[in-house]
Amino acid sequence: MARKRKNGDGTIRQRADGRWEGRYVVGYDDKGYPKTKNVLAKTKRECAEKLQKLKEELGGIKSDKVKPDMRFGDWLEYWYETHSKPKIRATTQLGYESRIRLHIAPEIGNTPLNKLTQNDLQQFYARLKKDGRKTLTERFGEGLSDRMVRMCHATCRTALEKAVQEGLIRTNPAIGCKLPPKKAREMQVLDRDELQRFLIQAKAEGYYELFLLDLSTGLRRGELMALQWDDLDFETGVLNVNKQVYQVNGELQFSEPKTKNSIRKIVLPPSVVEVLREYKKTVNSRWMFPSPVKEDCPLTPGVVRQRLQLILEHAGCKHVRFHDLRHTFATLALQNGMDVKTLSAMLGHVSAATTLDIYTHITDDMQRTAAANIDRGIGKAAPPEGGSAPGQETAPGQPGKPRMTDFKPVLPTRRRAGTGCITQINDHLYEGRYSPMWVDGKKHGFNVYAKTREEVEVKLAELIVEVKAEKKRLLAEQQAQAEKETGKKSRKKK
Repeated sequence: MARKRKNGDGTIRQRADGRWEGRYVVGYDDKGYPKTKNVLAKTKRECAEKLQKLKEELGGIKSDKVKPDMRFGDWLEYWYETHSKPKIRATTQLGYESRIRLHIAPEIGNTPLNKLTQNDLQQFYARLKKDGRKTLTERFGEGLSDRMVRMCHATCRTALEKAVQEGLIRTNPAIGCKLPPKKAREMQVLDRDELQRFLIQAKAEGYYELFLLDLSTGLRRGELMALQWDDLDFETGVLNVNKQVYQVNGELQFSEPKTKNSIRKIVLPPSVVEVLREYKKTVNSRWMFPSPVKEDCPLTPGVVRQRLQLILEHAGCKHVRFHDLRHTFATLALQNGMDVKTLSAMLGHVSAATTLDIYTHITDDMQRTAAANIDRGIGKAAPPEGGSAPGQETAPGQPGKPRMTDFKPVLPTRRRAGTGCITQINDHLYEGRYSPMWVDGKKHGFNVYAKTREEVEVKLAELIVEVKAEKKRLLAEQQAQAEKETGKKSRKKK
């Protein structure tokens, strides 16, 4: 397999005429589309050398070119490549690069670094809020969201703070700018009835173990997808969380969790351990939740997100994000008496203060209940009319024994054996897969792709006919070869 070139190295490909072409991004137009320059060569090595020379000629700002009156866009590029990019993950890099090339550089990139004022930045943020969106304006409007404006400000402020440290400017003009208010994203959780329907539907669609484990631990999506069977000790029930998976430009990448606290051990409930023990018997992979279409590969985070929404729809539940399953776990844990310190460790938060900040509405209810219990125990206050006896109270909203439901899951239509399977990769791509037992005694996978399910059905049917014909031909050749070898042996004996 060809080695993937790193971001910023340019691309090399062989053209139809046999020559090698190297391309390097030298800038972006007003709409954020890349502008490139190319080199041509007869061999790949020669092309790589020419591309490297082109990069050096067009390369970023050298350290001896850094000075107070340089363009803010040039300083931003230098700061990002030198001080920021090496320390952040690939997914974070994409966000930085997008903000710089789409919004910051086109708007205020030509202003000299030492001439950039707070008023320049304030007007820039106002323009972003009014008509800063480059794409999807019909769907989301002309202006950027408050969150994106704040993120652009954070990028500018950090870059300018480094310029202050380097002695290029005296003060940071980004400090003191008025920004759109920071709005906390509304937290949604599934109630008891929704949880029951959701898990019943997940079981019908083959995702019961995945979502049961997540609702029992509050793992992040990337942590859950990266689990391997070696991470679980079935004897003690201890699950080791020590890695995460994320997707960059369609490729899966693995890394350690972002903080030291995210590397943790979680003790699973015995019932969940038994479910996973039985589930393991059906899985022939080192991954706990392997991809059904790619060998030795876990499910991708995007596929799981799409499957979650489909199960929620079939179960008649409100649509929540995958991260809201984590909130659901934490809410139920607090309501059922788990202390905040233990919950913080299970969630992998930096400190219990982070947990308290996120779930303050739940802990406030718990504190009110505790105060009422203390009042009745010390002050001999009578319980409210119709209430329970002192010491028997429960936290508001703490659900009782879950009642049974008569919910019937939506059963997925199962394909007839021997007709392959079809998987939706994304909104515009379907994959058809046929995995017959091959002449070597092992299963081999054959794939076709199309933009619609109907088109992939036709292609898959044609593929199956071709594969069966090829298998028949190979079997006939094997049989003929075996008969030939048998004939030789019998003649030797004579």
